[in-house]
Amino acid sequence: MTNRERVIAALNHEEPDRVPYQIGFTQVARERMTEAYGRSYLELIDNAIHPVSSRPGPLEGWVSEHVWQDQFGVQWDRSVDRDIGVVCNRVLPERDLSGLTFPEPGAPERWEGFEEAIAAAGDRCVQFGIGFSLFERAWTLRGMDELFVDMMEAPEFVDELLDMICDWNVALVEVAVTYEIDMVHFGDDWGAQRGLLMGPEKWERFLMPRLERMYGAAKDAGKYVSIHSCGQVQEVFPHLIELGVDCFNPFQPEVMDPFEMKRRYGDRLAFWGGVSTQQLLPYGTPEEVREQVRRLLEEVGEGGGYICAPAHSIPGDAKPENIMALIETVNDGNDGDGG
Repeated sequence: MTNRERVIAALNHEEPDRVPYQIGFTQVARERMTEAYGRSYLELIDNAIHPVSSRPGPLEGWVSEHVWQDQFGVQWDRSVDRDIGVVCNRVLPERDLSGLTFPEPGAPERWEGFEEAIAAAGDRCVQFGIGFSLFERAWTLRGMDELFVDMMEAPEFVDELLDMICDWNVALVEVAVTYEIDMVHFGDDWGAQRGLLMGPEKWERFLMPRLERMYGAAKDAGKYVSIHSCGQVQEVFPHLIELGVDCFNPFQPEVMDPFEMKRRYGDRLAFWGGVSTQQLLPYGTPEEVREQVRRLLEEVGEGGGYICAPAHSIPGDAKPENIMALIETVNDGNDGDGG
């Protein structure tokens, strides 16, 4: 089977010849691996998913040595976190959307090179991604504390803001699905380590109706839907299944038991992730990594429905020898040979 066939089999809850996998790195983790092994370790990684995205709008770029501005005008201080950064401005200091404009989703320049990016997938599954897709886009524009207060004091304002974001996402997806992609991936962190940030009632009130529209734009075009939300969010898994989500990421073992989630939802929802980046990769041993990854491949991978991966881009404190143990074990597949 090709990697694309493996992913699609997994999403259809059919067991592929081996569990597909996806390994990503933060900049610091990549540098530490290069110091330990040279760049040859990259040749060992056979990721199953090929991510693609549209080009950003005209606002995006560096505005100072350490501050990156995204296409919506949100500025991110990357002096500490070099991969994402910390929001350091307020696009919406007041409850006023009159001056808020978004880049044009269908602009021809946004899709320049998109077909070529898809063609570079080779035998991998092509995934079109939208990061910070709804709740995260709203709080980065407005401020997280301010948005939570708005949900209590000015729900109509929140509705208007979320509808504006949702409309933009739907328009973007409607263009993307006209190309030869397999899956649409929506990134949107809803959770902390102890539950939903906004609670289940606010999640259902503010997010669920917009998620239905966004996911529906992909499902109506015959594409698979995968979503990313960090944190303890399994209480909304039944809703995600209802909304047509095919695959949930990042499957954090610190906040949900991967094996219990497989037993409860594995016939209706595929999972992507499961390898601990908070404990196992930074603090475990190579043999512990091999043991845990083998168990994930064998138990969660049984019958399909699983893409093995770290629970996030591998952080800089992960031990290079543990990362190598992960790479070796997923390459061995399900034969129980640790490599």
